[in-house]
Amino acid sequence: MRKLSKRCAGWILLSGLLLSGFFYFWIPGTGPAVDIRPRRGNPTNNLFSGRIEESANDYHDIVYHIKEDVACRLALNTCVCLADKGIFHLPFSNLVFPRVWAHNLDHAFLELHPDPVGIKKHRAQQYRNFQRRSYNPADVLIVAGANNPLQYPTQGVEVRPLKTILVPGLGLKEETRSKHTVHLTATLGTFDVAATVDEVSVKGGGEKHMTVSSPLLSALNRQLQFVTYTNTVFHPKTADTIQFATDGHRSFFTIKIGHRITPRLYNSGYRGDYNISALVTIATKTFLRYDKLKDLIDSIRQFYPTVTIVIADDNKHPQPVTGPHIEHYIMPFGKGWFAGRNLAVSQVSTKYVLWVDDDFIFTANTKLEKMVDILEKTTLDLVGGAVREVTGYTATYRHTISVEEGDEDGDCLHMRLGYHHAIEGFANCVVADAVINFFMAHTDKVQQVGFDPRLSRQAHLEFFVDALGSLHIGSCSDVIVSHASKIILPWTKSDTQKAYEKFRYSSSNVDSKLREEVYYFKNRFKCMTSQ
Repeated sequence: MRKLSKRCAGWILLSGLLLSGFFYFWIPGTGPAVDIRPRRGNPTNNLFSGRIEESANDYHDIVYHIKEDVACRLALNTCVCLADKGIFHLPFSNLVFPRVWAHNLDHAFLELHPDPVGIKKHRAQQYRNFQRRSYNPADVLIVAGANNPLQYPTQGVEVRPLKTILVPGLGLKEETRSKHTVHLTATLGTFDVAATVDEVSVKGGGEKHMTVSSPLLSALNRQLQFVTYTNTVFHPKTADTIQFATDGHRSFFTIKIGHRITPRLYNSGYRGDYNISALVTIATKTFLRYDKLKDLIDSIRQFYPTVTIVIADDNKHPQPVTGPHIEHYIMPFGKGWFAGRNLAVSQVSTKYVLWVDDDFIFTANTKLEKMVDILEKTTLDLVGGAVREVTGYTATYRHTISVEEGDEDGDCLHMRLGYHHAIEGFANCVVADAVINFFMAHTDKVQQVGFDPRLSRQAHLEFFVDALGSLHIGSCSDVIVSHASKIILPWTKSDTQKAYEKFRYSSSNVDSKLREEVYYFKNRFKCMTSQ
């Protein structure tokens, strides 16, 4: 009986070990740990910089002459923000000849901060983390050497994470010799061959470094057609820099690693013309202006009776806003301008969102079809219109925005009135970086950028600064919405109007410091200039 018990215990122990081993090798995702820490660089980068420096030093003894008109446009090692020097001042002269003003964010923000040294170090650390996370080997400069016998793909090679592909275009073009050899080296994956060719030696299959050699050049090139690359380090979007070498020559190319972007398609029906109600949702934010909001809704219904209107409301005592195709969302009191934009846009399910202020008025010139048309037929992500005041003055608020590279203290932000160029095929439309508070955009694109909810009372260009490099923006001056009159005699103002103006326009030191923090810390600017 005792022997039987020992035998049963032995079988149970053995079964447990076998079962543990089975689960270890079978459970998806188990296996060796993979280092997915952000890679700011790798040994291959040192080879790049060395080769570039060598080529730059090849002709150091040749005399050159600088063209000042061209060289002055090149980026310098640091940037400065300079304001225009005022020669004379006349009433309203700035409206006709806008002057550039400059603001030193570095000085303004740090001067009153309780721990300027600490916050500056913290910002530097956050920026280093950002650089590591956003680094992509595909962005590294690669210079192809002259008279290189190596043939390789210069771009267009992609692999899904942890998948395998054939590497296209590899070849060796050289004179016949006793032995032909090439070497392949990767960082985030391994090489192998999908087929073997007679009289070709392949060493290092399944590893990061593989050598292929043969006495026959034709056989070697045939074997290179079967070279595979397998990604071994999972990342949804990165790149591996491949070194391809032979005796006396080295070349580099990148293999992009990543998932394909999943499309977000919108079913807006099968009509031949633009069904605005199916394509567009109108979004707005309201505060203490229900009378203006009612006028806005009435004007919209005159031209677009079935379009959905989304309203974000942060009034202290909200009033019901009802009607067909109206969605009214209540927020905490005084939550703010950009927080309201985030809420309103988050509830949009159509392809496009049209942003309007709650004191706008639709007219016969508010042609949303033109905005839809240009977004459908171009690469624009967002297009602004124009806002007409009761005086007849019409504003588009077009700006160009640029960031000049600086030093460890930050970069320089430059904003100017104007635009980049006209858009072919669309009269009265131009490309810019910022537009007025009346714009239509791809909903998913605006959601990706978002609005900083800390900016509660006054904010506009901050969104476009965040969108720089992400959104392709245009402006059409012939799509016009009217602005409710702001000409009110002081003694005719209602208590609600007075409360709105006090809350909306009263500047405070807290608001000013917050804007400086956004630009200085979040966006890492040391100074800015604007018109």
